[in-house]
Amino acid sequence: MAEHAPSAAGSAPEDALAAALPGPSGASGHPDRPDRPGAPVAPAADAARTARPRRSDATRAAILAAARDRFAADGYERATIRAIAGDAGIDPSMVMRYYGNKAGLFAAASTIEVHAPDLTHVPREEAGARLVRHFLERWEHDETLTGMMRVGVTNEAGAERMRGVFAEQINPVLAAVCPVPEEAQARAGLIASQILGMALCRYVLHLQPTVDLSHDELVAWMAPTVQRYLTAEHP
Repeated sequence: MAEHAPSAAGSAPEDALAAALPGPSGASGHPDRPDRPGAPVAPAADAARTARPRRSDATRAAILAAARDRFAADGYERATIRAIAGDAGIDPSMVMRYYGNKAGLFAAASTIEVHAPDLTHVPREEAGARLVRHFLERWEHDETLTGMMRVGVTNEAGAERMRGVFAEQINPVLAAVCPVPEEAQARAGLIASQILGMALCRYVLHLQPTVDLSHDELVAWMAPTVQRYLTAEHP
């Protein structure tokens, strides 16, 4: 499929709604809406103005959810705008309108903010537990993380995105509390093996008994290992 955006004119409900709303001059041509500047707007128009952002947000959410599933199933190269639009139940032109092309869609679908905690303000002996609990909470409140984990294990584009997230957002946080600066990268990789390994088993593979363990139980099991990787002077 060509990556350029086809014309979306007349293909979406938003177009009809936009045509009904007044233009820059305030003229609408609608018998129930006065054309003079500053005239009151009919209640129906108020409702339409309010509904439009919500419909747009819902459409974007549906597109991104379908994109993550399709990228995970087919990989970046084989996934198509048409297939993603079909999964989302919309016209392909809507995907192009919001995201431009497949590269833009992938970038939007893979945007991740892990909000890693500042461990320099956490008691040293509690850093491992704090990190594990943070990621458990993030994974269970952000479907993007799970979606990108699935993409990351099936194609290189997703894997590269996950590597970038750790390099940009997590490594600096870990390096700030590492007792041996030259080992920061190695320790970050070991911590990632624990965090991502848990996420893969619990949220992607649904491997028992990891699914049934409570947050407290997971923290109790994982925190000592993460703490050792994070702050131990020696292996």
